[in-house]
Amino acid sequence: MNDLALLLEAARQAAELALRYRSAGLIATAKSGGSPVTNGDLAVDALLKTLLTGLRPDYGWLSEETADDGSRLGKRRLFVVDPIDGTTAYMKGAPWFSISLAVVEDGRPVAGVVCAPALDQVYAGEEGGEALLNGRPIAISGRSALEGCAMLTDSRALAAADWPPMEVARRNSIALRLCLVAEGAFDAMVSVSHLHEWDMAAGHLIARLAGATVSDAHGQTIAYNRASPRSRGLICANQPLHSLIHDRLAANPAAQT
Repeated sequence: MNDLALLLEAARQAAELALRYRSAGLIATAKSGGSPVTNGDLAVDALLKTLLTGLRPDYGWLSEETADDGSRLGKRRLFVVDPIDGTTAYMKGAPWFSISLAVVEDGRPVAGVVCAPALDQVYAGEEGGEALLNGRPIAISGRSALEGCAMLTDSRALAAADWPPMEVARRNSIALRLCLVAEGAFDAMVSVSHLHEWDMAAGHLIARLAGATVSDAHGQTIAYNRASPRSRGLICANQPLHSLIHDRLAANPAAQT
């Protein structure tokens, strides 16, 4: 079983578990930074760690819900995982959450799966292949103007630049936002908040394979498996739109992270 097949099987099992926990009634607590975590998040994390590292014991591990001991930094390959990306949506019964699984090699995602269980959508891709949604190839939109474009973003990013009229939508999961751009359902996504590698790795690969340009909010390449696994925002769009978005943000650098 290659890495992509392993991630797909892991995502299938994780999706079933996540939905079972939500149907039974989630128990939520607050993490040290104040963000919520549920018993479902933790159960999915434990399942994924046991399954994935059990079959790839030589790979490192980075997950939102596992304490990071730094041992991954000595690994050429590692799993980068968000067991539930979009916990607030998961808690509220909304469909906008996902399970994000990636294999990173030498600082670059090479296999990735983003599963949105409540939407029955599974996005996948591996280096050298195509971006897929439920097994079918997908591609980004060809829109080249910001005016009227469909953008996934949030209030902080909207306040960070002078934007033209756009069709703005919000989705809790960063990984899902990247994949919605990858399939052409939206033209672009932008964030100026600090994000973590587990938010981005799988969706980054899938969007890139679909033809998107992906960078941080400053237009810089995002590298993975860093000592501090954070990024200064995120831009994902086709190349013309990416350039227009970056230029708007650059015109107001004080608003960037």
